[in-house]
Amino acid sequence: MEHHSLLDASGLMCPEPVMMLHVEIKKIEPLEVLKVIATDPSTTRDIPKFCRFLGHTLVKQEQEGDVYYYWIQKREK
Repeated sequence: MEHHSLLDASGLMCPEPVMMLHVEIKKIEPLEVLKVIATDPSTTRDIPKFCRFLGHTLVKQEQEGDVYYYWIQKREK
């Protein structure tokens, strides 16, 4: 899936991936897509909650083995 920016949070544990996500989502323009790569299973709970709470769209979520992928579209202003 197409994306504008990438956050590789592999090897990081809660709460670091979501803390980094807060920083990275601010760097992209509204409606752009940020791809997140993570290895912490808690991201399967935390990233969807992050999106719902802040109004971003979780466009796609995949898992390949122990690696989790998320495509998040930044909300409009």
